[in-house]
Amino acid sequence: MKRFGKAAIALTAGTLLATSPVFAQKDAQQGQGRAIVTVLPSAKNGNAGQISAQNLKVKVNGKDSTVTSFNQLQESSSPVELVLMLDSGARANLGTQFNEIQAFVKEMPPNTRMAIAYMQQGRAVFSSQLSSNAADVLKGLHLSSGIPGENASPYFCLSDLAKNWPSHDRTARREVVMVTDGVDNYERRFDPDDPYVQTAIKDSVRAGLVVYSIYWQNTGRLNSTGYETNAGQNLLLLVTQATGGNSYWEGLGNPVSLQPFFQDLRRRLNNQYEVSFTAPSNGKPQVETLKVDLHVPSAKVAAPQQVLVTGPVSARGE
Repeated sequence: MKRFGKAAIALTAGTLLATSPVFAQKDAQQGQGRAIVTVLPSAKNGNAGQISAQNLKVKVNGKDSTVTSFNQLQESSSPVELVLMLDSGARANLGTQFNEIQAFVKEMPPNTRMAIAYMQQGRAVFSSQLSSNAADVLKGLHLSSGIPGENASPYFCLSDLAKNWPSHDRTARREVVMVTDGVDNYERRFDPDDPYVQTAIKDSVRAGLVVYSIYWQNTGRLNSTGYETNAGQNLLLLVTQATGGNSYWEGLGNPVSLQPFFQDLRRRLNNQYEVSFTAPSNGKPQVETLKVDLHVPSAKVAAPQQVLVTGPVSARGE
């Protein structure tokens, strides 16, 4: 019996030794990540100069990754899908900015398809379909209902948009401009771990969205306090930084004009790059932390703080 026991132990040990490299290989398999980053000149009115993959350093979950491609996204060859999502609870004076919204839509280049949606009861309700025809897009522009709390939560609406993006073209850049005060009616204080905000971030990253926000106060007495303004603006900042976009606001009140924001947004869209890189993977799509550094004195990079890492077949989660 003792000899049999020793043989069994030896056999088990041999089996573990034989199979351990397989598990090690599985744990060490390389996945892929893909992100849209924005490269701008460091100095105002400066020139970013020539940027290459060698100038980038990418880390996923704090570990160095290898950049496999880095391409500037030119208007002529890189389609853009942009959804302008307006808060249905926004104050009616948003109508004073309609001329600037119309100008922004009309000035978008031919490679861009746009649509207008409204935040209603936790959903992104489209009033126009994706189109490169400005007249068709602007047919959906109208004053919001202005009912306090009509959006339910802007982050519910963003998650709904991410899950139901109105196109299946994964070659297009997916850009979102949220016009809202950012206040979460279900968690009115500023909480970086707000579950609805974090879910909206994860959904947006999985869908490949780059999210921008423009602060505009909603109706309702509670939404106009300094505390709520600060909370809403900072929640929006969490979303835009996580997805590689940008947040726009002027102090605690509504901006006088949206035109400077739209001008900067156009500049950012014209200076976007697609960067692909390797990353450790467990074989399933996972949202991981991302850090991108650009070692060029004349330029700075705005990159998402989170990224979808997939298996070796696809870097786009499909």
